[in-house]
Amino acid sequence: MGEVTKTLELKLVDPNVHKRQKLRETQKAYQQALQAAFAAGCDTQSAANDVVVEYDLSGYAKNALKQYVPQLCGNSYDADELHDDHPVRFTNDGLQLDHQPQNAIEWYVKVPHHEDYHLWIPARANPEQREWLEAVYADDAEMGESRLFERDGTWYLHITVTRDVEDKSEASADERTPPDESGEPCLAGLDRTPIGVDIGEASLVTVCHRDGSGSPVRPELWADDGKAVRRLRKTYFTAKQRLQQRGSERIAESYGDSLWDQIDDVFHRVTREVVEYAESVENPVLVLEDLTYIRENMDYGEYMNRRLHGWGFAKLHAQIRYKAAEVGIPVETVNPRNTSKACHACGEHGSRPRQATFRCSNDGCWLGEYQADVNGAINIADHYRSGESHRRSDRTSRQKAGDDDSATDGASLTGPQDSHTDADTQQETCGTYAS
Repeated sequence: MGEVTKTLELKLVDPNVHKRQKLRETQKAYQQALQAAFAAGCDTQSAANDVVVEYDLSGYAKNALKQYVPQLCGNSYDADELHDDHPVRFTNDGLQLDHQPQNAIEWYVKVPHHEDYHLWIPARANPEQREWLEAVYADDAEMGESRLFERDGTWYLHITVTRDVEDKSEASADERTPPDESGEPCLAGLDRTPIGVDIGEASLVTVCHRDGSGSPVRPELWADDGKAVRRLRKTYFTAKQRLQQRGSERIAESYGDSLWDQIDDVFHRVTREVVEYAESVENPVLVLEDLTYIRENMDYGEYMNRRLHGWGFAKLHAQIRYKAAEVGIPVETVNPRNTSKACHACGEHGSRPRQATFRCSNDGCWLGEYQADVNGAINIADHYRSGESHRRSDRTSRQKAGDDDSATDGASLTGPQDSHTDADTQQETCGTYAS
C-alpha cells in the first residue's frame, strides 16, 4: 500500500452566458487580489488576508491566496513578473462533484464564485482517469488544491488528488487480459463467471451467480443495510423540512452532512464486501445495470421516484467499479430491461405481491415464488451471459437525442442561487483534454 498523488483534469462543458460571466468575474477578482497582495509584499498569511479579504471571492479562493502569496514573496519574485493568466486556485474543500452515469455527460462540478454562491457546471473527464475520479466521488481519495483556468475559450479544472494504492492495483484487469481495438480489455475466449449485482431499496445490494451446471448459487443480500439507509434518509428529509420551516438552513445542512456521512460509511462497507464476494469466485466479472436506462424507466409516482432517484445508484456503482478495478476484477453493464419482471427459471413475466417476493405467472414453472432481489441479480448476470454488455465508452453514442441531461441525485449539494439542474448539457464539445 502506497500513497500516490495525481492531477486530474476536467473540461467544463460549454457554460451558458451567465455562467461564463461568473467564471470571468471570479478570474478577474482573483487576479486583482493576487496582484494586490503580491505588490504589498505579503509574506505571511495574516498579511495576505488583510489584502484579499476585500475582494469578491469565495473563502476557498481567499484561503488559497493566503497560502500562495507568501510562498511567492518568500522566493523574492518581482511583482512585474506576475502574469495575468494565473489559474484561480481553490483550497481542497472548494469543489464538489456529482456523478450521473445515466446521462450523456456524467460529471458535474460545483465551482465557487463568491461567498454563498456557486455554479454547477457539467464536465467531461479524461477517460484514463475515471477510476481516480470515481474514488474522489466515493470519498476514498483526498482532494487537494484545484485550479480553474481558461484556454482558447474553453474552461478547465485541474484537481490534485491523493489516494492509497495497493501495489497490485497497477496490475489491473487491463494487464490481465489483452485489449481489443477500442483499448478495453477483451473478454472473448475467457470463461468469465458473471455475478449479477442488483441495487435496490429493500436490499441495498444483492449478488448472485450460477455454477457450472447453471444453478444459482451463493446469493447474498444486504437487506439490513437497506433498512439502515432508508431510516437515515427518512430522518434526513423529515428533519430538513422541519428545520427549514424554522429558518434554520445552516443547522439543516450541518445535520444533513452528518447523516449522509453515515450513509457513505454503509455504502463503502457494502461495496467492499461485494468486491470481496467477487474475489471468492473463479474468474469473475461483476455485472451492473446500465444507469442510462434506469431513470427513464422509473415512473412509480412522485414520492417513490424521489426516493429512488436519490437512492444512491450512481455512488454505489462508482464505488463498486473503482474498488473492483483495484483488485483487477472487470465490471460490465447491461440493459436492465425486465430484470425485475422476468422469471430467471422460465423467462415469463411475474408479479411482486410483496417487495421482497417474486411470483412467476407460469403455472408450469417449478419456481413458484422466489426472493425478488435474488431473481433480479440472476437475470442481470444472465443478460451478460447471453452476450449483452455495454462498455462505459459507448454510453454517449447510445444516449437518445433530447434526453434530459440534468443531474437529479445529490440534492443536498445544490446551492441556493445556482444548481446543476439547469446546466447546458445538450451541447456536445469537441477537442482534446487539457494537457
